[in-house]
Amino acid sequence: MPFRLPPLLCPVCREGLSPVPASAPGTRSKALACRNGHSFDAAKQGYFNLLVGKGTAFEADTAEMVAARTAFLDAGHYRPLAAAVAAAAEPALLAPEPAVLDSGTGTGHYLRAILDLPGHKDGMAAVGLDISKFALRRAARLNAEAVNLVGDVWQPIPLADSAVDVVTVVFAPRNASEFARVLRPSGRLVVVTPRPGHLAEIASQAGMLGIEPAKDERLAGSLSGHFELLSMQDLDLDLELSPADVANLALMGPAGHHTDRAALAKRLADFPAVTAVSARFRISVFLPRDGAAE
Repeated sequence: MPFRLPPLLCPVCREGLSPVPASAPGTRSKALACRNGHSFDAAKQGYFNLLVGKGTAFEADTAEMVAARTAFLDAGHYRPLAAAVAAAAEPALLAPEPAVLDSGTGTGHYLRAILDLPGHKDGMAAVGLDISKFALRRAARLNAEAVNLVGDVWQPIPLADSAVDVVTVVFAPRNASEFARVLRPSGRLVVVTPRPGHLAEIASQAGMLGIEPAKDERLAGSLSGHFELLSMQDLDLDLELSPADVANLALMGPAGHHTDRAALAKRLADFPAVTAVSARFRISVFLPRDGAAE
């Protein structure tokens, strides 16, 4: 494999998981296997499906949702957010051979910003984890130097204890105990959440979900047994969005599971050519509590 792997664990038996030697020198391994004979072949797009057992209660993002997210993020609207996430992660990535887990990696855009940090391109081990194979098809192309895994964050993460320096979670579920287990004691957890007023100018017309009250308090409470808050940074972006951008925003998030594209197009038919929209984010950085990763 042309990337450095962090210590992976087999999702079946929790033994070490390693690349199977490639058939030809200099080519990429197409399988991961453990010493007990459990093997996982790479999909043709380059990701590995490590989802085992009865499956997951989560509804994975569909191909249409992923296409909308790719179009919106490729347009650069959230590029300053990706840069801010990378900056928040960087202090924990200064040691030799750093490693990062992007949990809920989606299309991989935020992990890409971390991989592009100066001085890290050749030495960083990176894992992109997501429940959607459609998202990972995109992520594996964007982040070919990372190992991209289909997995459920509510099942044991297929990483060894103290395997990574940073866990990033951008608009995705948070399994505090597993994040604490895979993080090194000196590592950090970087979480991005929307703030009240996020996309308020278009949310109701586009059928997007509102921001839950007391979201920050619930975030801190859900992590408090394993993490302590280091810092919070608010980031506001003034966006100018076309009707197509607004449609992509509506389809790319959780509401996309239930949004009818034809009905959405009808609602957006009277939108102006450009709509001013405020995106409001909070980037929270947490440190593992003493012994949390042990």
